[in-house]
Amino acid sequence: MIRGHVIELNPNNKQATYFAKACGVARLAYNWALAEWQRQYAQDKAYQDACRIIGIDIDESKLLKPSQGKLRKQLNAIKRDKYPFMLEVTKCAPQLAIMQLGDAYKRFFKGEAKYPQFRKKGVNDRFSLSNDQFAVKGKQIRIPNLGWVRMREELRFVGKMLSAKVFSRGGRWFVSVAVEIADIVNLTKKTGKQTGVDLGITDLITLSDGSKVKAPNPLKAKLKKLKRLSRQLSRKQKGSNNRAKAKAKLSRLHLQISNIRKDALHKLTTGLVSEYDVVAIENLNTKGMMQNRKLSRAISDLGFYEFKRQLVYKANQYGKTVKELDRWFPSSKTCSNCGHLLTKDELPLSVRRWQCSSCQQANDRDINASINILQHADKVLTHQ
Repeated sequence: MIRGHVIELNPNNKQATYFAKACGVARLAYNWALAEWQRQYAQDKAYQDACRIIGIDIDESKLLKPSQGKLRKQLNAIKRDKYPFMLEVTKCAPQLAIMQLGDAYKRFFKGEAKYPQFRKKGVNDRFSLSNDQFAVKGKQIRIPNLGWVRMREELRFVGKMLSAKVFSRGGRWFVSVAVEIADIVNLTKKTGKQTGVDLGITDLITLSDGSKVKAPNPLKAKLKKLKRLSRQLSRKQKGSNNRAKAKAKLSRLHLQISNIRKDALHKLTTGLVSEYDVVAIENLNTKGMMQNRKLSRAISDLGFYEFKRQLVYKANQYGKTVKELDRWFPSSKTCSNCGHLLTKDELPLSVRRWQCSSCQQANDRDINASINILQHADKVLTHQ
């Protein structure tokens, strides 16, 4: 099992400058490699097309066939003359950035991600370190060519450290350390309880016992301030110190919104796996739901994907079970008492309470859906 621990760093001015340089080197190496990959690929394609037109066999030895390994060797050959400032930071910054580009191409060719894009300055600035290039001791981490940097807390996991990523968010620096730990399940007490969970917008979750948890909606709460800071940023002259200050304020607010959402989801998912042995959820088409202009902002503010991700890995850690219902199951339109199925016209989204025409039971839309999810849990995919 691989777990990551994100820790805030407390660098001095010299160390913060080093981090900014390393991020710039990583971004330059990534963008150089992406441009070179595209150039070599286009050259290979032009040669192959020319051979087909002429009617001759393609000489494989003349093909460049770009790869992250070849590009790393190319950069090493030219960086001392063309990019001497790369030597001021750890060698991992440019090398791992190119390896990440190779991984991005692999995901693209598998259809798992979009085509790699050039990195922009100030957007997700980061650089990575391999496990032999850093060390952690107490509340300190050793960075190559820099020395020991203070951390806000100690690393909470014990195991083999695989990699580290230093990145900037909201004007602050963080490190994410990936640690390989044994697949040890916390032997928590079995409660013998199970529940169905219906995800919603007003109420983030509704349980089959009728209890509901309100959505935190941090973006909605901070939207007015977010718009104001965005307007202030747009008025500042590009390249000015005032623009940098305004950008840092906006970035800090985005970080605060993200932290509020993650904190609420962590508390909620931990509570569920602690109290219930079996949790049944529905597989929502979040991407399709985001196409609705009126609901897209509210849905993105809830973090449905993050809720499911946390629930699954915590259930594995606690020795509990998560069952996922097929997205096409009509949990809201099926009466949980008699199984009578309503049509979409009979139960539009605006109707939150309805009475079954077959058994006359009064149903709350969300509670009824969560009960149906639990009742059909035995027939669905299990995450365990």
